[in-house]
Amino acid sequence: MKQLLSVLLALLFSFSTFSQTAPKREFRGAWIHVIGQSRYQNMNPDEMKQYFINMLDRLQSCGINAIVFQVRPAADAFYYSDIEPWSHYLTGVQGQPPPGNFDPMAFLVEEAHKRNMEFHAWLNPYRVTASENDVLCENHLYYRYPERFVKYGARIYFDPGLPENRNHICTVVKDIVSRYAVDAIHMDDYFYPYPIAGETFNDQASFNQYASAQGFSPSDTDDWRRNNVNLLIEQVKQTILLVKPWVRFGISPFGIYRNKKSTPDGSGSETNGLQNYDELYADILLWTRKGWIDYCVPQLYWEIGHKTADYETLVEWWSKNANNRPLYIGQSIARTVKVPDTKFPGTNQLPRKMQLVKMFPKIGGNCWWPAYDILNNTGGIADSLQNHYQTYPALIPAYTHLHKKVPKNVKSLKAEWTPSGYLLHWKKNGDPQNPEKAQYYVIYRFKNKEKTNLNDPSKIVLITKDTAYRLPYNSGTEKYKYIVTSVDRFHNETKKGKSKTVKL
Repeated sequence: MKQLLSVLLALLFSFSTFSQTAPKREFRGAWIHVIGQSRYQNMNPDEMKQYFINMLDRLQSCGINAIVFQVRPAADAFYYSDIEPWSHYLTGVQGQPPPGNFDPMAFLVEEAHKRNMEFHAWLNPYRVTASENDVLCENHLYYRYPERFVKYGARIYFDPGLPENRNHICTVVKDIVSRYAVDAIHMDDYFYPYPIAGETFNDQASFNQYASAQGFSPSDTDDWRRNNVNLLIEQVKQTILLVKPWVRFGISPFGIYRNKKSTPDGSGSETNGLQNYDELYADILLWTRKGWIDYCVPQLYWEIGHKTADYETLVEWWSKNANNRPLYIGQSIARTVKVPDTKFPGTNQLPRKMQLVKMFPKIGGNCWWPAYDILNNTGGIADSLQNHYQTYPALIPAYTHLHKKVPKNVKSLKAEWTPSGYLLHWKKNGDPQNPEKAQYYVIYRFKNKEKTNLNDPSKIVLITKDTAYRLPYNSGTEKYKYIVTSVDRFHNETKKGKSKTVKL
């Protein structure tokens, strides 16, 4: 299969590197991390607001339609919380509030939604410190209940084997989902910590306390640890469902589930790297089969041709194992735009990676790591996204496993002169509190007698939450047909929409 893919890709390149058909629906995410970032500590609230505005404007201009923002980097909060302390990545001192208790997440959610971009709240579940230099505030949970934590290497972690820790994490999730209009809760690859040679993760006490009662024998440590993570994932999903069932739960796992040589049935990938299932105790495929997560974004940060973990091999493997859940690919910008494509001299690996993604129908888009590389135009990535791969706007793939009915069409679509100009406007047919109703609108434009094709993203002039659009009036001699469709919180779109022909 891999050889066939290479042949097909070569044929595609022989026609044109830039001959791809733009998709109308595509997840175009970008991870924005705060851990290890000192930039925010040097900003006052006004400066931070302006930075966020500029950042979102730049990402939007590059076609990004979802931001994945790290709001809980290490058992602390990049938002107002009565449960965990303010993050030291925000103010420089854990527990110290920003001036005026400025809430970055509240501001970002509002600004992202103004641009019709999704906001995914990114949480790390178990990490308490990211380095040995981290200083916890005096009232941190660690000092109140030290028995609930494990020191491993130079870092501190919640013990995943303790029910009270799972309950705490779910309390944090419930608080965020209840108080903020987030579109998703997102976790990445940090479950049990990455192995450290010569060191043991000392969770023997919790194993002794719970393993036997849960049906695990003294030799079942690995299965018990996997079960602990399974319990957390299922509980997080249930927590979200009980609060706001339209909010999604996504996981971005390490890029290798299992190596083929480690699986008795040979179902793993032809790779030789660290494994989610065996080393991080993260059984991703179980979570998708059980419906505990709503999307998966494996971090395929390697190059095409990588000896240990070949990108092409892994794209194909994850596509085969999507389990009917939305699948997006986590892309490392640096390891794509700074790496030459050995098959096509003078070209980096971006074109071929994008061709690969589009060859598999079960892959619904990409998430770019990190967003800062887009902002800095590393290797010309912003130019490539803006001018080619993400030129036209795209709707996020519909989450039909949650809800598949379409909302009603807009009503009273009119075009008329107003003090604000020549406006196309309609009556709002949505309810922010009802996710099945219209939450935003898509405006298409076609020339007179041009065939109407709502699957052509080049015909989209605006995706908006507003109920009006200022028409680009010129001389009033050219006819155009505008079509407005409604889209719900699950991204289901009305089939035909309402149309209005105008002269511009």
